[in-house]
Amino acid sequence: MTLLGKAMRGAWQGVRQALAEGESGWENLSTSQPWGFGGRQSKAGKLVSATSTLSLSAAWACVKGNSELIGSLPVALYERQRDGSKQKIEADLGEILTISPCAGLTGMEYWEATVGHLLLQGNAYAEKLFIGPRLVGLRPLFNVTPRHRDDGRFDYHVNERGGSYVLPPEKVFHARGFGGGDGMGMSAIKFGVQSFGSALAADETAGSVFSNAMMPSGVIESDQSLTPDQRDQLMQMLSTYAGSSRAGKLMALEAGLKYRQLQMNPEDAQLLETRRFQVEDVCRWFGTPPVVIGHASQGQTMWGSGVEAIMLAWQRMGINPLLRRLETRIVKDLIPEGQRRRWFVEWNREAMLQMDSKAKGDFLSKMVASGIMSSDESRDKLNLPRRGGAADELRAQVATAPIDLLGKDKEQ
Repeated sequence: MTLLGKAMRGAWQGVRQALAEGESGWENLSTSQPWGFGGRQSKAGKLVSATSTLSLSAAWACVKGNSELIGSLPVALYERQRDGSKQKIEADLGEILTISPCAGLTGMEYWEATVGHLLLQGNAYAEKLFIGPRLVGLRPLFNVTPRHRDDGRFDYHVNERGGSYVLPPEKVFHARGFGGGDGMGMSAIKFGVQSFGSALAADETAGSVFSNAMMPSGVIESDQSLTPDQRDQLMQMLSTYAGSSRAGKLMALEAGLKYRQLQMNPEDAQLLETRRFQVEDVCRWFGTPPVVIGHASQGQTMWGSGVEAIMLAWQRMGINPLLRRLETRIVKDLIPEGQRRRWFVEWNREAMLQMDSKAKGDFLSKMVASGIMSSDESRDKLNLPRRGGAADELRAQVATAPIDLLGKDKEQ
């Protein structure tokens, strides 16, 4: 039997053991509390849940990278002015979204968790905390089962702390990821069960290879029959030579015993290429280019203009849609109805340029030179003190002139 076949047999045993022990399915990212949905069994024989998926380094890096980036971006509450400009406002909602959503969580930690749940589960829930009619906080919820109402909204059935209760739609902030038309986000874990299951099986297979010092199994041959006691003694002796830490240790055989090594067949040799493909496959489910998590595709380098273009595409096609989902949902569910036409929330996309000093320098230079931004406003972007006076005025280059004025004296 090939190593892959052995891994599949071991995977089925793991599934039976997990089911016997009552292993929960999709779980809270940081505790053992279930998310309210059962894990799914893949055709590769692995039970796929949020917990098992995050044990894949590629999945962990994708979820962590997207969540941390969005959590670290500045976000603020603005009001539209009559002249079309925007003015940052210091309302209670702004503090909830940026500083302290609830006791024990910072704004960054809350949005990291929210995006993590969106990427894996497709939905993220938080209870709206009120003092009278005033919103004072957002408390993350797990083990939530939404159920449709006649008006198209949801009642949210919550199981926690050994009890259950129902929250009406006006008491829950429900952020949705990519999804269908029923008002629910679609889970990458649910629809990617075969991809994640195959990756988990490949990881387990690689682990079994490493546990045997990266060597295929061998056999001990003898021209004599062994008694049960002798077989037990032989297996006990051989166990002292197994494992990568004992690679190269000399084995002493006696009584006509001979060791014959089994060669790795082409199917098992293909394992490394399979694992490489699984990294790229996992990245597809989370919309993250492999280079972002430190994996270069075949023939690709980890630096240069090509990688820069990939990073910009990830920010535009991967991060920006997540930000827009959150921004529009906040306007719909958190901003008071009477203020929705004037108030809005916006993440600062420019902060994604912070690590690229050249790109940020070019951007600020063009903004100042074209009269879109003053010198002091550009200094604000660099966290430098304002100079005031002429530095706070809009300026523009005037090296060009209308063609019909060329060659004419200014005095005319």
